[in-house]
Amino acid sequence: MESAEGLNHFKVGLLPTVFYIPDFISDEDETMILDDIYKAPASKWKSLKNRRLQNWGGVVHEKGLLPQELPIWLTNITKKIYQETNLYPAPINHVLINEYRPNQGIMPHQDGPAYFPVVTILSLGSPVVMDFTPHSRLKSCPDQLTESFDDNDSNGASDVETHCPFSILLMPRSLLVFKDEAYSGYLHGISDNSLQCYEQAVNKIEVRNCLLETENPTVEVNCNHSCFERTNNRLSLTCRLVPKVHKHLFRR
Repeated sequence: MESAEGLNHFKVGLLPTVFYIPDFISDEDETMILDDIYKAPASKWKSLKNRRLQNWGGVVHEKGLLPQELPIWLTNITKKIYQETNLYPAPINHVLINEYRPNQGIMPHQDGPAYFPVVTILSLGSPVVMDFTPHSRLKSCPDQLTESFDDNDSNGASDVETHCPFSILLMPRSLLVFKDEAYSGYLHGISDNSLQCYEQAVNKIEVRNCLLETENPTVEVNCNHSCFERTNNRLSLTCRLVPKVHKHLFRR
């Protein structure tokens, strides 16, 4: 991909601003990135109720980013994303790495207004289903309304046309990209359940064979119900750009 137009080949679902790129990195790259993640000092991990995470790039504040330099192993992957998607006006400067156990997910949420409205998520380890739900302030299916939150406890929603919920099956080494109305008008989350059903996934045709033919014996696929059991950890790299950078944010 040499331009944003190159992403059109990877568009999935009815929204024109959601893209799924399979095998964005190689098996070898995945192994090296996982190795680098787990070589980080224990102090780098922050434990939350339903997952643990590493924060790289600095502290995101309502006024912008108090930056810290990304390590070279993360710079390599963020540079690849920046160059091949051509969606960011400047290099990616912030990465959240989340580790999920097989029965862990994340509640439906939106990213805050501090970020440029493009999100790229690199998936490692176990496959998982990510659900997208129209924001509660929009007219949508009655039983799909969900409260929003973001990394900074601030709201970045805006009015968009009414849309129905959808899901995307994220395979290891894939890159999910969403922006604009998918960013501002939808919540995204993962269920706290080891059993993942992908019958409603907008990319199920593209990934079904990959899931069925996976060499990972810990993935059990139920062909009758389009479900699989998560038995390995999943790690995700959420890569974003904070446009406002303040090196002396907390100085008076």
